[in-house]
Amino acid sequence: MLIPDPKAVRTLLTRYASLKIAQAERERAETARELADVSYTLCVMMGTTSIDDAIGKADALLLAPGRPAEVTTEADGEGGLPLAV
Repeated sequence: MLIPDPKAVRTLLTRYASLKIAQAERERAETARELADVSYTLCVMMGTTSIDDAIGKADALLLAPGRPAEVTTEADGEGGLPLAV
């Protein structure tokens, strides 16, 4: 079985969360379409048909034992902290 790239998974999870927040703040058709697209892509990438299952599998992938902790070097002063979505 192919394992998705953790960076791509993290990017999709971040985008999904951002769109869910945006849609909760102000419902818009454009945001709803983009959220549906990201949800579908995440489901396909994780091999599921449910967004809840896809998020669970994505979290498990990112937290899998043996994976080296990834760090970021952001300019906001939080550089070097592990990223977990």
